[in-house]
Amino acid sequence: MVDITHKSNTLRVATAQAIVKVGSQETIDLINNGQIPKGDVFEMSRAAGLLGVKKTPDLLPDCHPLPIEYTGVEYEIDGLEITILMTVKTIYKTGVEVEAMHGASIVALNMYDMLKPVDKEVEISTIKLLKKTGGKSTYHKPSKGLSCKIVVCSDSVSSGDKEDRGGKLLLSKMEEFGLESSYEVIPDSSELIQKQVDELVTDLLIFTGGTGVGPRDITPDTVRPLLDATFHGVEEEMRRYGQERMPYAMLSRSVAGIKNGKVILAIPGSTGGVSDCLNAVFPHLFHVFHVLKGGGH
Repeated sequence: MVDITHKSNTLRVATAQAIVKVGSQETIDLINNGQIPKGDVFEMSRAAGLLGVKKTPDLLPDCHPLPIEYTGVEYEIDGLEITILMTVKTIYKTGVEVEAMHGASIVALNMYDMLKPVDKEVEISTIKLLKKTGGKSTYHKPSKGLSCKIVVCSDSVSSGDKEDRGGKLLLSKMEEFGLESSYEVIPDSSELIQKQVDELVTDLLIFTGGTGVGPRDITPDTVRPLLDATFHGVEEEMRRYGQERMPYAMLSRSVAGIKNGKVILAIPGSTGGVSDCLNAVFPHLFHVFHVLKGGGH
């Protein structure tokens, strides 16, 4: 199965449809009057659909087992066509569109099985996904026109004793998001860190490195007093996400906030720490630029 360990839980909703077409109005009347010999077509098919949703990962090898937290089945009759609408919800790392489509198809198959003794012209068609929400695609905010500066805070990198990888990963990812980005390496110096903030002209400034508890980890202590406002939720999410993957993340002192309408982050310097922080809050964080310009949530 596809690796989804880097993803975060969000509300995922999918609605799928299937259409059952019968051969005559008489069949529709039999369904509505509860006169189909095998029983109540709508209720028995609804039950079959619920089982179909739950059994999806047992039958489709690449589907992840996930907690199904809501399944709803609706029927719409238009002439000789019965449209089945299957909605599935979960709060998880991956979507439920396949579960919704599978459930809709099972409802349709059960209806076919129940109706075939009285109608030889029953057919199933148009099994498809109607809509889905949740995940990064839903909450992706436009980043076009934004600029970013990456500043690596490290004595060893600035002296040439160590190669930087975390900062370059950040630079690559910001460019993938479409931000005009620049990159600089400085020693662990409060004076130089403050200078970066004072001279800030980009929309986003990301310090990487110096956020731990070592004797030279001074980035958070320097940056935090300079902020006009702090994004406590962003800081909490970066630590929560990291803690689920690496227990030492609890020692991180990542910082997020605003200075003069610009967004400043201070995150770990390791590639793992950088990757976790990126996955935790991007691209959702770009929404803040919409809000800073007066837009609503």
